[in-house]
Amino acid sequence: MKFGHEFQEFLNREEYSESWRKAAVPYSQLKKCLKSIQRELRELGLDPETLHQLLATQTSSSEPFAKYKIEETTSLRPKLTVLVDIEDGVAVDASLSPASRAVLRSLAARRSSTGTAPPDSAIPARQTSDALPDQVPAAPRDSAALVKSSDRRLDRIEVPLSFDGEFFDLLRRDFDNMDELQKDQEGAMSNDIAALGGMLSELTKPSSLLSKSDLTRWREIFELYVDAQVFFATQERDHGARDSEKALERLVWFQNQIEKRGLRDKFKLPQSQEAYDKFLILNRDLVRYLKFQEYNRVAVQKILKKFDKRTALGVSRTFPKAIQARGIMTESMAKNVCAEMSQQLVSTVPRIDDYTCPVCLSLAWLPVRLKCRHVFCVRCVIKLQRERKRHCPLCREDVVMQADLDNLDHDLTKFLEKYFRKEAKEKQTANEIERGIELFGPNYKHNSCVLM
Repeated sequence: MKFGHEFQEFLNREEYSESWRKAAVPYSQLKKCLKSIQRELRELGLDPETLHQLLATQTSSSEPFAKYKIEETTSLRPKLTVLVDIEDGVAVDASLSPASRAVLRSLAARRSSTGTAPPDSAIPARQTSDALPDQVPAAPRDSAALVKSSDRRLDRIEVPLSFDGEFFDLLRRDFDNMDELQKDQEGAMSNDIAALGGMLSELTKPSSLLSKSDLTRWREIFELYVDAQVFFATQERDHGARDSEKALERLVWFQNQIEKRGLRDKFKLPQSQEAYDKFLILNRDLVRYLKFQEYNRVAVQKILKKFDKRTALGVSRTFPKAIQARGIMTESMAKNVCAEMSQQLVSTVPRIDDYTCPVCLSLAWLPVRLKCRHVFCVRCVIKLQRERKRHCPLCREDVVMQADLDNLDHDLTKFLEKYFRKEAKEKQTANEIERGIELFGPNYKHNSCVLM
């Protein structure tokens, strides 16, 4: 299937809104415009083979006989120039076809008399038929036929073209539309994330005896989400931004894990189910935008390759440089939205990994903050002191033996007790068992006190 049909089927299949469709690369229009460019060049005798030779061959001063560049000002202005001999109007490359030399001779003569390029009337009339004219036979390509630039007074003459300007104006307008779409979409997602963040703040407040909270379930959900690495991978062998296919695969894995553990059904508050569904929709929308962006990027790459194949002007290399700041060539939206989700959603629920003792790898209860500012649980600090280990396990600073009761972080203790009640009780019990074994031997059995 040709890409144009595949592109259109993609837009229909994904059911994008009208604003998205309007922002999509006008691939069919660009193909029609490219056909006109090809016809215009051939009418001037500048077939791809001739242009390729002119662009690839250099004078004795290493200047190419022909240049094609795209200038970015208020618009994208393409410019084709060719070196000619001003004295008699003969093109430097004697292997040009008769039609090419005739046009350039006229341009050079007008430039010599007025100092400016002639109007379009100086160029042979364009054919109006959609069919491409037969290629004008060029003279044999013989490098010996090139005139030595050192023996001539040369000047660079611009070849007036019109359809290539129309081609790049179409692309420029599309990039502007894509920028607007990205700004609108990113703004809408930011508003949704902010609203969802407000919901989660209420739903994950630590529960009291008279209230309900889904803090534990949301913590497990976000731990799975972080492990899924939907849009960005951090592993050594797999790191960087995901493409839409891989992002969708990781998002499906995340959903399957939620269903397998029944976390959505375990919510105590009905609003939590609503918030979870909104969270999924945000992620799915971002995957859809990534896929839309990828298809449009491919459309640009393919149409530029077609441009080069039919004209030999090499825009595949020069065009992206001219518009490298445009939205279609960047992945900033995915980064920005993911950063907002991390800051306003995932970070709403404190993760136990952020409060783990680096020695025992469990909750740092009771937390001791050494002078180097690193935090460990009180049992691990006591063990380090008994073993006369003076240096912090993380930064190796000589601070362990200086720690005492003043180093207990009481504010952090209250925070851990509030947000990690279950884990704090488990750590307390583990500490009591370990202390009992130290005092009474390996046969010690822990019994919790029962109030009668």
